[in-house]
Amino acid sequence: MLIKYKAGDVAKDLGVNTKQMLDLLTEKFGEAKKHTSPLTEEELNFVFEHYTKEKSVNNFDEYLAASAPKPQPKPEPKAEANPQPKPAAQPAKPQQPQPQKSKPAAPLGGPLKRADGTLVEAKNAVKPAKEERKEGTPVQKRETVVVTVDTRGGEVNLDKFNEKYESLAGAGTRGAAQASGKHGKGGVGGKQKFGNNRNRFGGKNQPFKKRETEAERLQRLQLEKARKAQLKVMIPDEITVGELATRLKQTSASVIKKLMGLGIMASVSEIVDFDTASLVAEELGAKVEREVHITIEERLFETEQDDPATLEERPPVVVVMGHVDHGKTSILDAIRATRVTAGEAGGITQAIGAYQVEKNGKAITFLDTPGHEAFTSMRARGANLTDIAVLVVAADDGIMPQTIESINHAKAANTTIIVAINKMDKPTANPERIKEQLTQYELVPEDWGGETICVPVSALTGQGIDDLLEMIALTAEVKELKANPSRRAKGAVVEARLDKGQGPVATVLVQNGTLRKGDTIIAGTVVGRVRVMRNDQGRVIEEAGPSTPVEITGLTEVPAAGDLFEAVEDERLARELADRRATEQKEEQFNSYQKVTLDNLFSQIAEGERKELPIVVKADVQGSAEAVKQSLEKISNEEVRVRVIHAGVGAISKSDVMLASASNAIVIGFNVRPDPVAKADAQQADVELRMYRVIYDAINDVTDALKGMLEPKIREVEQGRLEVRNVFKISSAGTIAGSYVLEGKITRGSKIRVVRDGIVIAEDEIDSLRRFKDDVKEVASGYECGVGLDKFSDIKEGDIFEAFILEEYRD
Repeated sequence: MLIKYKAGDVAKDLGVNTKQMLDLLTEKFGEAKKHTSPLTEEELNFVFEHYTKEKSVNNFDEYLAASAPKPQPKPEPKAEANPQPKPAAQPAKPQQPQPQKSKPAAPLGGPLKRADGTLVEAKNAVKPAKEERKEGTPVQKRETVVVTVDTRGGEVNLDKFNEKYESLAGAGTRGAAQASGKHGKGGVGGKQKFGNNRNRFGGKNQPFKKRETEAERLQRLQLEKARKAQLKVMIPDEITVGELATRLKQTSASVIKKLMGLGIMASVSEIVDFDTASLVAEELGAKVEREVHITIEERLFETEQDDPATLEERPPVVVVMGHVDHGKTSILDAIRATRVTAGEAGGITQAIGAYQVEKNGKAITFLDTPGHEAFTSMRARGANLTDIAVLVVAADDGIMPQTIESINHAKAANTTIIVAINKMDKPTANPERIKEQLTQYELVPEDWGGETICVPVSALTGQGIDDLLEMIALTAEVKELKANPSRRAKGAVVEARLDKGQGPVATVLVQNGTLRKGDTIIAGTVVGRVRVMRNDQGRVIEEAGPSTPVEITGLTEVPAAGDLFEAVEDERLARELADRRATEQKEEQFNSYQKVTLDNLFSQIAEGERKELPIVVKADVQGSAEAVKQSLEKISNEEVRVRVIHAGVGAISKSDVMLASASNAIVIGFNVRPDPVAKADAQQADVELRMYRVIYDAINDVTDALKGMLEPKIREVEQGRLEVRNVFKISSAGTIAGSYVLEGKITRGSKIRVVRDGIVIAEDEIDSLRRFKDDVKEVASGYECGVGLDKFSDIKEGDIFEAFILEEYRD
C-alpha cells in the first residue's frame, strides 16, 4: 500500500534543511516541490543516496562508541543467545541477490564506495530490534569496513523511516525479506531494510498500519462510545440515506458503504425503506425502533370502535326519491301534515330540510333532499346517511327514467327500498302494472314472493300514509339500527346557507354520538363552535343525539352540502387540519391545464384529452335554469358528455367564475350578465362566458361544438358601459336617460343592452345621443350624455347600459 511521504516529513526525519532538500530535488528533476508535496520512490531514493554519501562515516564502531552511552556489561549467555549474522552474499544460495557493482551507492545497507573507489558493504542489523537497541549490547563486528549514516547532526526516527521505506519498496521487497529467513538479509535490487519496523507494532508478525487520520480517529472514538452505550434510533417507514446517517451519528459514506454491501446503490438523497435502513443500523451497532407518524386526523378524531354494550337504538333516516312529477313533494307534505295535526309547529321544516315524525312512540327522520345529485354527493364523501329510501311511483304513469336513476342510487348506497305507489285516487291507477315493472329492476313485491314492500298511497286524500309510516317503522325495527350517544358527535351536512343576521347556518344530521352546544366541530374546510342549535320545530336545544337533524350557527364559513362533520376537543389542531384541507383543495383546483372553450373543444376531444364538458348555468329564474340544464345534458354523445356542474339564478358572480376555473368549465348565461368583478376574473382566468337570450341558440352552439363544427359568423364586441343617473320625459323626444359613461365609449351605431340588478331587461338601438343640446357621434369614458332608445322606454335610475356592436369574422 502506497503511503504519501511528504517532503517536509522526509527532511525532518533526516535532520536536514527542507529548503536545501527541495532545491536539490528541483535541480535534479526540474520540478519545483513544496514541503507538503509527496515524494515519489525515485525522488526518495535520490534523497537517501545523496544524504547517505554526505553523512557517511569511516568506522561504525567508532561512531557507536562516541555516540552511545557508556556500555554496561551484560551476562554472556544473553549475548551468545543472539544469532550470528550470516555473510552478506552466499554463492551457494542463489536466492540471495548479489551486490550490484554498477551502482556507486545504495541507501541504508547497500554496497557503497569509499573515496579510493573500493567497494564496502554496510553492516546489516540482523538482530531483533529490541535486543539490538538495548544499552550495553556489544555490537557484532564484521571483517569488512562499514559505512553508516551519521545521525549526530540530527535525530533520525529510524522507525518512521523504516515504515515509509517499506511502503515504497513494494510488496515484492517485503515478500523477499520474509523469504530470506528470520534475519531478512535479502532484498530487491540490492536494497536491505532494517528489521525492527515490525517490532514497533508489537512483533514482527504484526500487519502494517497507516497513519490514522483525524476523521478516522473521530469515527473510532464514536464507535467505542457506541459500544459502551448502544445507540437507539427511531426509523420511519421511509427515510433518506442522509437522514439515516445523521440519526446513526455516522458519515453518509459509511452508510452508503453498508448499503453497497447489501447490493443497494443509493445516493445521499435517495429513500430507503424501513427493512433496509434497520439492517444498516444493526450492522453499525444501533438498536432500531420503528417510528410511527400520527396524523392530525388520528389525534383529533375518535377512531376506536364502539363497545356493543354502549349502543342504543336510534331512529331510522329516510329519504324520499322518485320522478319529478310522481308526487314526491306531495307525499312529504302529507307526512308533515300528520305531525301538524298532532299540534306540532311545522313551519321551519322547509328551511331546515329535515324533520322528524313519530309513529307508535318512535321517531322517524326524513331528509328533504333537493335531488339525486346531493344524495350522490353525500354518498361519494362516505356519508351513507339514509337507512331507508322511499321510492315514489305514480300508479297511472309507471316507471320513468328518473325512477330508474333513483333505484340505481339507492342500490349503490346499499339502502333498503320501500315503494310508495302514489295517485291511487285516480281512476287510471294500475298498481299491478307498477309491480310488474319493478320486477325488471330486481324489486320483487312481497305479495309476489319477494322482499320489496309496496304500499298504495294517495298524497291527495291521505290514503295509505299511516300504512307507509308503519312499514318504515317495521323495517327499521328489523334492521336494528343502533348508535353510541356517549361519544363525540359525527355526521354530515345536509344543506347550508348564509343568513344576513346569523351568518353561516348549516343543517346537520348527527349520525353517531351527541352534539352539544359549545362543541367545536370541523366540516370539510370549515371550523366553528356551536353557538345556537335548533331542532326541526325551531326550538333552541342544548344537545342532539343520533339520527337527529339540527340547525346550527357559529361556523366560520358556509360548508358544502355533503361534507362530513365531527366534534373535536382541540380547536387549534382542527383549524390546522382545515387549513391543510383548503390548501390541498386549491392545489387540486388550480392545476395548470388548458382552459376549454367551445372553439377548442373538438380539438381536445380528438387528442383524447376531454371526455366530458362541464358547464356552469346561470339564468334569470329557476325554471329557466332547470330547462337549460336538462336541455344541455340531453345532447351528450358517445365521445363527450355534457355535465352541468352548477345551475343557479341571478347575475354571473365571482364565485361562478372561480367554480368554472377550478372545474375547467364554461359559463352559459341565459338572460343574465356578469358583474364587472366576475368579468375581469373570467378574462384573467381564461374562462369563457357565453350569453344567450334564446335557449335553442345555446343548445345549437354546444351541439356544434361537440361535433367540431362551431364556426361563429358574428361576434359581439363590447364598447362601453353607462350608468343611468337621471330619467327625463320629454314630449318631443320621449324618455331620455341622463347617463354617465363608466368605461369605454358609446357611439351612434352602438346597440344597447339594458341590465337591471344583473338581469337583462331589454336590448335596443340608440335613437338619439346628445351632449347638452348637441347631437354627437360618440361619447368617451368620464363624460355625461343623454341617450334615447328606439323602442324601450321603461328606464330607471341605476340601470346599466352596455354598448356593443356586432361584427362578422372568420376563423
